[in-house]
Amino acid sequence: MTETSNAPRLATHPKKRLDIIVEAPIMNRLLDLLDRLAVTGYTVVPALAGRGRDGSWRRAGLVSDAGQMVMVICVLDESRVPEVLEPVYKLLSRQIGIVTVSDVAVIRREHF
Repeated sequence: MTETSNAPRLATHPKKRLDIIVEAPIMNRLLDLLDRLAVTGYTVVPALAGRGRDGSWRRAGLVSDAGQMVMVICVLDESRVPEVLEPVYKLLSRQIGIVTVSDVAVIRREHF
């Protein structure tokens, strides 16, 4: 199939995405750290359920923040990843948490 649209192609720009899954009680410490590191943007979403090394878990039925998980999503330049990952790892080294780094492409690079 050939493209028949005259619409301009949107340029994309490579970035890195960090997904940081942590227990809700340490979320504010993580966000404060990201602010101190001048991470220009992040989004926090609730983690509703999952399965890990210790088995399945579900957010439903928990009466406090303890045991509840959130995911913090950051998108940044590849050059910034080491300076952000090292202190994040230090914060999470004695906590429950998962950090992944992946390649993404963004349309509006000025936002990152």
